[in-house]
Amino acid sequence: MKIPELKGCGTALVTPFQTDGEVDYEAYAALLDRQIKGGADFLVPLATTGETPTLDPVERVSMLEITHDHAGGRPLLVGCGSNSVQGTLAQMDMLDGPAVDAWLVVVPFYNKPNQEGQFRYFKAIASASSKPLVIYNVPGRTGANMLPQTCLRLAREVPGIIGIKEASGKIEQAREILAEAPSDFMVLSGDDDLTLEMMKAGGKGVISVASNIVPEKVAALTHAALDGRWEEAEAIDSALRPLYKACFVESNPIPAKAALSQLGLCTDTMRLPLVPAEESTHALMKEVLTAL
Repeated sequence: MKIPELKGCGTALVTPFQTDGEVDYEAYAALLDRQIKGGADFLVPLATTGETPTLDPVERVSMLEITHDHAGGRPLLVGCGSNSVQGTLAQMDMLDGPAVDAWLVVVPFYNKPNQEGQFRYFKAIASASSKPLVIYNVPGRTGANMLPQTCLRLAREVPGIIGIKEASGKIEQAREILAEAPSDFMVLSGDDDLTLEMMKAGGKGVISVASNIVPEKVAALTHAALDGRWEEAEAIDSALRPLYKACFVESNPIPAKAALSQLGLCTDTMRLPLVPAEESTHALMKEVLTAL
C-alpha cells in the first residue's frame, strides 16, 4: 500500500456552481490551477467544503477526474463516507482509480455511534480498502466525537489507517493523539484557527477552508511551521485570524464562496439546503480581503 505524503497545506476544495445551479467545471479547473500556483501541497476534493452531499454520482466522478488532471502531481485525499459500511464502500467503488491517493472518511453521521461502533466501522472500511484511510473527526457536523483513545486504538491496531483530520475544535484532543500515536501517524488540523497550535505539538499541516481564498498565505504558514520558523508562522497566522473567523460566520462554505465571488473566481451560488451569504457576510469578507 503506497502512503502519500500529506503535509503542509491541503485545500478542502469548494464546488463552484453556475447561477442555474449546474456545476461550473471551467471555474473549478481555474480554482485548481490557482491552488497549484499558490503552493498547495495536496488537494481534498469531495469533502464538506465541496457541498458533496448535493452532488450526484456523475458530478462526483467528473470533479475527481478534473482534480486529478489539474493537480500537477499533488496527492489527492478524496472525501467519502456515509452512515453505513455498505454505503461508504459503494462510494469508494464508484470513485476508486488512479486519481485517489487516499480516502478521507468521515465519522458516521446521524447514527451517533459510540466509541466501539466507531472503531469497528473504521476497521471494516480499512480492511476492505486497497488505499490508505485518513479519519475525519468533525463532531459539529456528525453529532459524534471520536475520542483520542479510539483514534489511537485505530492507529495502533488497524493497518491502512494513516492519519486523522482532527476538527473537533478541541486542541487538547489533538495534543493527546500526538503525544501517544505511532511516529508515522499523521495528524492534520481540520480547523484553520488551530493549525499553528497543532503544528507546534507535532501536527503535519492543515486541511484548510481559508486556503481556497489565500492558498499562498496558508501554504506559507504551514511551510514555516514545518521548518520551525515559528516567528514567521505566528506573524502569518495573526494576519489570517480575521479570515479564519469570517469563514465560519455562516455554515461552511457559504462565507468562502462569498469571498471567492468578490475575487471574481466563481459565483456565490449554493445548492439547497444551503443558500448564498447574507449581506453582512459579504460586507465582512470585503473588509477582511481588503485588509489582507
